[in-house]
Amino acid sequence: MIDLIIYNKYLYNKLTIKINKKAMNTQLDYNFFLKKNAKEISSGNNFIIVTFYKFFEIKNSLNYQVSIKSLFKHTAIKGTILIASEGINGTIVGLEIEINKILKHFWLRTELADLNLKYSLTHKMPFFKMKVRLKKEIVTLGINNISPSRIVGQYVEPEDWNDFIADENVILIDTRNNYEVSIGSFENATNPNMKNFRDFPNWASKNLFNNKENFKDKKIAMFCTGGIRCEKSTSYLKSLGLNKVYHLNGGILKYLEKIPEHQSKWKGSCFVFDYRVSVKHDLKIGDYDMCFACRMPITQEDKKSNFFEQGQSCHNCFNESTNKQKTRFKERQKQIKLSKKRNERLIGNIILEDNQ
Repeated sequence: MIDLIIYNKYLYNKLTIKINKKAMNTQLDYNFFLKKNAKEISSGNNFIIVTFYKFFEIKNSLNYQVSIKSLFKHTAIKGTILIASEGINGTIVGLEIEINKILKHFWLRTELADLNLKYSLTHKMPFFKMKVRLKKEIVTLGINNISPSRIVGQYVEPEDWNDFIADENVILIDTRNNYEVSIGSFENATNPNMKNFRDFPNWASKNLFNNKENFKDKKIAMFCTGGIRCEKSTSYLKSLGLNKVYHLNGGILKYLEKIPEHQSKWKGSCFVFDYRVSVKHDLKIGDYDMCFACRMPITQEDKKSNFFEQGQSCHNCFNESTNKQKTRFKERQKQIKLSKKRNERLIGNIILEDNQ
């Protein structure tokens, strides 16, 4: 065991945590994040966003839910954590002092010591409350007995990704939903045109397994926002006999965080499931807004369309939604306006809750 010291410049104190060498990189990443953003954090006007997931066997999901809930009982941290028998997936947001304490609790737990964590800053609290929810899957593929904790594709680090996908024997696949792909992706990536992740097995059956001969000498490389969907998709492909399967470790977000823009093979913005809507290199907030009716990212130019009504419709969905849906969207927008007057964060809550 070794000691890792995490400095909290805002409070002029430090946390010392006993960790295994195996998990050291995770905590060093956090230390680096704090130092890199020390000025913004010390202002006291920014919240830290932490996203994470891990696939591991949870024998009693209900007991585990109670245990995780107890960590947040006396904090102001907000977010959503999903727990299933296959693992944990979540996003939490709070001020540095409380995030430090929660991460310390995570790292002291054997099963979470090497948790895959990503960090960013926000000046708004995007959640309404803290929820720890039980689910059948922490990311829904809809196929039983797929276990990334037992079998998964090979990881490619962000620093190695450019060279890896430049190989002519690599087939690059974007495993995100179509509306996410619409605002950005890697050069030469295949878009499966999926409405949701549950469409992936059907797409793979038609395009990969029915053409196995075309792929026998190829490497299949996949990527998604934070990495969790690729854990499932690579596990699924390998369980059905495809062996040369790879994925971007940490997902697009880790790539945009680590790879300078002038070296990047990423084109456009990356859709994220909170009020930011999209991020660019160095995880800076992008230029997109969102239609809260269909969840499609929209530009300022799109808002000039006659079909656009805030919270109710845009040019993508005006002719797709029913009158009943339009009425429901209108009422929801009314509630959002009321919540703003009450200083609540309902908008971010709606986005994140609907997309977990």
